[in-house]
Amino acid sequence: MERILFGDNQFFGVNHSSDEKSRAQAIQFKEDATILKTLDYAIDEGVNTFMCTTHDRISAICDAIRSNTIKYHNFKIYPCLPYAHKYANAVTELGLLGTLKQYVPGNFFGSLFRGGVAIVSKDYIAMMKLLVDAEMKMFKGIPTPVIFLQNVITDLLLGLGMKDVIKAYHQYIISEYNAEPGYITMNMPKLLDFLNAAGIENPIICTSINVDGFRMSGGKEAYEKVLRERELRVIAMQVLSGGAKKPKEAISYVCGLPNIKSILFGASSKANIRETVSIIRDYDLDDENVIMEEYNHIKIY
Repeated sequence: MERILFGDNQFFGVNHSSDEKSRAQAIQFKEDATILKTLDYAIDEGVNTFMCTTHDRISAICDAIRSNTIKYHNFKIYPCLPYAHKYANAVTELGLLGTLKQYVPGNFFGSLFRGGVAIVSKDYIAMMKLLVDAEMKMFKGIPTPVIFLQNVITDLLLGLGMKDVIKAYHQYIISEYNAEPGYITMNMPKLLDFLNAAGIENPIICTSINVDGFRMSGGKEAYEKVLRERELRVIAMQVLSGGAKKPKEAISYVCGLPNIKSILFGASSKANIRETVSIIRDYDLDDENVIMEEYNHIKIY
């Protein structure tokens, strides 16, 4: 995984600090060209991984990426699925059969039969595979080395104790998509226990990590203990505490923690992207220098 990942919240009017900013961002990014331009700003700063939901508009972004393979030759996407609002809205507009026809990949009637059997028999694993295939259809031809389960599903499975489904998802992503499974959660300590109990070791977990304990279920201290003592690969999100913290203070805390493999952030301007990337790299460079000084001291001694 790359150290810095670029997220998509700002493109779809998701802002945890202000409804006014949410509305402004929704207006700012009403055109796909503006989203692509902002992705280009991130690429210019050396950020080549886009972590995004399966929002309908991402399909057009994927089309643009596929149509310019030279420009985006190093570009990767980490899909986060499912995007629940998409299906709820589609059922309202198209009905259940219309929604299946629009989103189910491959032969419609074969997939419909498979889905119908799954519903009747309560075969949740078959339903999971059907949903994953439907969500991944838009990313065909684009590198997707990590595929994430959204927290709305991850934490539901955690709460229900459905280890068989989470394990089946894990194996399906590896075997069918040659990718690593990832998990977004609002409760990292409990999820790690749950995944280990399902036989999943050293998982990739994306979760809120910030100095204020914002959206860190179980408390910041519990998260810090897990990071120090357990084996996992963490992507830190919401590092600015939903906008409550300045970047330098927030990133200083996150970069000082062990086991943080990547930092996920979103920004809507070239200046903010450049500032955030620069701060992360400065702190990482400082840490590397400290390690080298300690190593040289031991070697000399």
